Amino acid sequence: MRRPVDRTTLANALETARITGEVATPRENNLSHIHRFLAQEKQFDFGVELTRDWDFDSVFALMVDRAGLRPEPDFIEGVDTISTSRCIDALEQLAAAIGDVTRAGGEILFATGHPAGLLPVHMAIAAAAEARGATITQQTNAVPVPGIGGDCRQINRVWTWHQHGGTPHTHLAEPMHALLDDITRRGGRTPDLIVADHGWAGAASTRGLRTLGYADCNDPALFVVEAQGAIEVTVPLDDDVVPYLYEPLIDFVIERAGLD
Repeated sequence: MRRPVDRTTLANALETARITGEVATPRENNLSHIHRFLAQEKQFDFGVELTRDWDFDSVFALMVDRAGLRPEPDFIEGVDTISTSRCIDALEQLAAAIGDVTRAGGEILFATGHPAGLLPVHMAIAAAAEARGATITQQTNAVPVPGIGGDCRQINRVWTWHQHGGTPHTHLAEPMHALLDDITRRGGRTPDLIVADHGWAGAASTRGLRTLGYADCNDPALFVVEAQGAIEVTVPLDDDVVPYLYEPLIDFVIERAGLD
């Protein structure tokens, strides 16, 4: 049975686990990734489409505002931060959307490019939504991914990218495109909601699907897409801590979504 978790309790848990507050991702990594995103390097672009002109200063300002990076432009090395309050605000938006779609009996697709961190988060929330009446996008077949190889496979309601006998960490958009194309070819319906991260969320946003995302402070793509209006909410958090540390976050989302 899940415990009620209020904002104060969750804030303490997030900061103790370094999911927010002072996090493990260093400042120099965050700044480097902004440059690499703007250069539209593969694995850093998340497959997103830029509909506005962005430069380093505008993306940096966005990451300060939406993710809670330290605001000093001359701070270029050391411990960076993620805003706890912004994370919790975004989690409340995410929970409300999942709850609304679930109560309407809608279909939700869950997917992750960070199976060693966020997979259990998606699994728990997907299970709770299904138990309350949502349809979770499922297929019994593995879906080949053109161009990069491997295939999309579902692990306990959550889609991942499989290659060479494992489920690698990936920022690539190709797995989501392959999965959505396969659903269409088979005559399936387009999900009412996508809950994902990394390239899975970026790809869904380019197809005009209602999308909720999770992103780390060194992953500016989803925050940019949110600012452009193509993603409904992006939750800022460290996306690769030991999975059990996300349990208070899971409890909070499930309760706020009305799925407990």
